[in-house]
Amino acid sequence: MKQLIASFLLALAIMSPVHAQLLTPNAPASQPLDRIVAVVNDDVVLQSDLNDAVRSVQQQYAGHAEQLPPMNVLQQQVLNRLILMRLQIQKAQEQGVTVSDADIDQAVAGVARQNKLTPEQLRAEVERSGASFAAFRQQLGEQITVQRLHQSVVQSSVSVTDSEIDNLLSSPSYKAGEVHLAHIQISIPGGADAAAIQASQAKAEQALAAIKGGMDFNAAAIRYSDAPDALDGGDLGWRRMDEVPAAFADTLESMKPGDVSPALRGPTGFHILKLIDQRQSSRKMVTEFHARQILIKPSELVTPAQAEQKARDLYNRIVKKHEDFATLAKENSKDDTTANLGGDMGWFQQDAWGSTIAGQLNALKDNQVSQPFQSQMGWHILQRLGTRQSDLTDKIARDQARQAIGNRKSEQVYDDFLRDLRSNAYINILVPELRVADSQTATGSAP
Repeated sequence: MKQLIASFLLALAIMSPVHAQLLTPNAPASQPLDRIVAVVNDDVVLQSDLNDAVRSVQQQYAGHAEQLPPMNVLQQQVLNRLILMRLQIQKAQEQGVTVSDADIDQAVAGVARQNKLTPEQLRAEVERSGASFAAFRQQLGEQITVQRLHQSVVQSSVSVTDSEIDNLLSSPSYKAGEVHLAHIQISIPGGADAAAIQASQAKAEQALAAIKGGMDFNAAAIRYSDAPDALDGGDLGWRRMDEVPAAFADTLESMKPGDVSPALRGPTGFHILKLIDQRQSSRKMVTEFHARQILIKPSELVTPAQAEQKARDLYNRIVKKHEDFATLAKENSKDDTTANLGGDMGWFQQDAWGSTIAGQLNALKDNQVSQPFQSQMGWHILQRLGTRQSDLTDKIARDQARQAIGNRKSEQVYDDFLRDLRSNAYINILVPELRVADSQTATGSAP
């Protein structure tokens, strides 16, 4: 739970929006003066926000402080993430992206469920940690906002064709299996000259030398990487090999778990990869069911009690009077997708029609008719007609290939979007020690 709350605090400190307040001469003497450390278009980052975010990172790494870089580097990393978040929130607001209280309520419930808590227990844990639950809700709202901004940016720019899927699956470079990766990214600024590219490469080689000298890879990522996941140790999680760019996949092919790659040149900079683990794909065998149903829905003319009674009458006609299920389905079922087919639902995986029907399927034997049961749709009568084992390996491979191509394109599109967003913004870091050595004090033009 402490790790959970530490993650909450880190997210809160990094993602919460900030509004500068004017400091007046009449401010109480006991209240320390805040200062603006960075101007981001019309917004600012205050020293207090940076301090809170840095403390949260330190709390997250409690017990592993040796993995953190020197304080000035850590502050630069955190400030970079704060600035990037400000820019995305501003852009989303410009595009009219909105998030409702209901959306945030749903997100709160999801976080609570993932951590096996009720929303009330989650609130208590957040407040027990010293954080504001209102700020936590605001942070969730910003996460949703950025997700929707991401969707709006990539959805009109990314498409995947069947021929692209065929080409990927038939390509000699296509590699099955999954890899767990971590990475360090040293970006090359847009429009960089030869000197800037050489400086980025030198920084990548410096990071590689530190790792070879014994520095933990996660610590090196925190210290050297400028990717958004740097403060997470550069962990990319599990990825299918077909999601990895071909040039990097070729390098990974010759690596074993624990190996670290040389500095690899990519479209946006230099990358150092660590292969944490790998696993092979297996055949995807699933159980499919064949069934048919009759659905009776309550309506303005049919009360819930009448719907239940009609379902029970139809069940008796099928089981006791041996009337034809298909005929009764055509005459009585209110399910538009199956009624004209005599209630035939075709072959489907167990959960395809929802958990209520899935539970009934498990309880039935082939050709057995269920007692009438209720779902959110109404009252059902279900007959299980058969089961089979299906090999969905090829279908899943195509689905995964489509997703991999889409993810790869989306990552590139959004990465380009973020680079343009930052290069066209007015960013002025006012504290000299917080400026990255190879960056300008201010970029972009005043809005």
